[in-house]
Amino acid sequence: METLLEILKDIKPGVNFEEEKHLATGGILRSFDILSLIAEIGEEMDVEIPVENVTPEHFESLESIMALIEQSRE
Repeated sequence: METLLEILKDIKPGVNFEEEKHLATGGILRSFDILSLIAEIGEEMDVEIPVENVTPEHFESLESIMALIEQSRE
């Protein structure tokens, strides 16, 4: 989870990702941010996120993004 947190902090500095629960629907992570995040997850964590899983609910919180990563590893 630390790697994911570092990626998020690089994309959007100043956001408390451990507390925030509405990253996508709250407008904190915008479309371009999510695309950048997916690319960085692929590069840094060697995980490919399937297109059908790129939905706002998967990018709402640190926990939901980590769950998506774990699901995509299976």
